[in-house]
Amino acid sequence: MARKKRELQEINAGSMADIAFLLLVFFLVTTTMDTSWGLARKLPPPLLENQPDPPPIKDRNVFVVLANANDQLLVEGELLEIGELRAAAKDFIANPQRKENLPEFRTEDIPLLGMTQVSKQVISLQNDNGTSYDLYIQVQNELAAAYTELRNELASREFGMSYLKIEEMAKSQQGGEKFKAMMDAIRDVYPQRISEAEPKDIGG
Repeated sequence: MARKKRELQEINAGSMADIAFLLLVFFLVTTTMDTSWGLARKLPPPLLENQPDPPPIKDRNVFVVLANANDQLLVEGELLEIGELRAAAKDFIANPQRKENLPEFRTEDIPLLGMTQVSKQVISLQNDNGTSYDLYIQVQNELAAAYTELRNELASREFGMSYLKIEEMAKSQQGGEKFKAMMDAIRDVYPQRISEAEPKDIGG
């Protein structure tokens, strides 16, 4: 007796698209984006009509960093390597010896720290249209690191822990307000002021 050939059952693919869509929605909802990437820069407020011009900034308070089309750094009129930028920026921002050609200071009453001298420093960054993206990011990283190191040093002296640890604790639910006040105090002493102009042809 011949065995009857079994017919293969077809897979019902009608609902596969629905399942794929649900999986896509699930991953979109549950996936978190790392927000620590990127460059934190505060844009200047829009100019209003009849608004008076801001007071001029003294040259001694401005740290000028130029990156040309040949990926060379001209810092305060001198050629520097990228590895020298952080130390130069820290020396400018802090002006520990209070040199007359480096930033002025004003005395402010800062919560948790009392009357404290705060630098009037501003870092001015200008890139050439031909500056490589790699150098641009390196310059940004070195300038940000200069502020972070100064904040770490101040936080260690005043609060016995690094600024990065304080920043981490400020984001936690346990004692977050206390550490946020400490973080704000450190930032008030060393505010990150980086003014970035629109790229133009600086030359090589």
